[in-house]
Amino acid sequence: MKPPYEINTKILKLVTSISEKIGEVNASFLVKSSPSLRKQNQIKTIHSSLKIEGNTLTEQQITAILENKRVIGPEKDIKEVHNAIKVYEQIENFKFDSLNSFLDAHKTLMDGLISDPGVFRKEGVGIVKGSKIEHMAPPAQNVRYLMSDLFKYLKSDDEITLVKSCVFHYEMEFIHPFTDGNGRMGRLWQTIILMSKYPVFQFIPFETLISETQEDYYNVLSICDKTGKSTLFIEYMLSVVNDALEALLNNTVSIIMNQDDRLKHFYSLNINSFTRKDYMQVFKHLSSASASRDLKAGLEIGLFTKSGDKRLTTYHLKE
Repeated sequence: MKPPYEINTKILKLVTSISEKIGEVNASFLVKSSPSLRKQNQIKTIHSSLKIEGNTLTEQQITAILENKRVIGPEKDIKEVHNAIKVYEQIENFKFDSLNSFLDAHKTLMDGLISDPGVFRKEGVGIVKGSKIEHMAPPAQNVRYLMSDLFKYLKSDDEITLVKSCVFHYEMEFIHPFTDGNGRMGRLWQTIILMSKYPVFQFIPFETLISETQEDYYNVLSICDKTGKSTLFIEYMLSVVNDALEALLNNTVSIIMNQDDRLKHFYSLNINSFTRKDYMQVFKHLSSASASRDLKAGLEIGLFTKSGDKRLTTYHLKE
């Protein structure tokens, strides 16, 4: 049974905008070629997703843990980071439409934090705000059936992947299949669903924007619970994804990629002859001085040769 939601004009416009931006990111950056970009976005993703759940560690502390350095902090918070790092390292191995893979991810993510990681809850749960029950999840005996139904929806080709990822995220939060870790699993699995069609989402920490609009995130979830459909949540999440891609295009890639990353990426494009201006068209936010330093370094390590002088300089790829 298809989960209840509507595709409206706003959603279609957001899908179009996101698709265009994904094309631009892929054409301009091929961000997978940047190890430093991957690491920085991994840190941002882990920090933001765990911060939403109350984790107190900073990005600097998470970086230190990732580099196997000793960090002083709450034992639970440090364990959460270690688990998240393990999941992130395996992220390409998880199958977006496999319930078993989903349970394996939860087992790794919540290992040592709860008594039953990777196992559906066996009791009723509710989300309480103050003295008021905000959301009463479906009975425990229905969880496996509901989650199996949700994964059947994921396997269907009748819906756009961008929309399916948002629907899954909302429906999973509504079902609340685990005793703990539901929020971080919803965000993680949306990333994995998106990666199944657009690998670039491994490098886009949209959780950062959810963290910055956390009140909106929970308000939209609450409104959808009351209306009985996820339309508003789809709008919210697609807006978040669209903004994350906009940020990537506007001000992060050229800055985060170091000189070695840029040279490796540019060399992989197989542009046989080019000028400094051509190089800067690929890295739009790079200054002319930085571009000149990059090209000088490329000459020194034997990636390029050059002909001409000053403004008439042309660079050529070496075999």
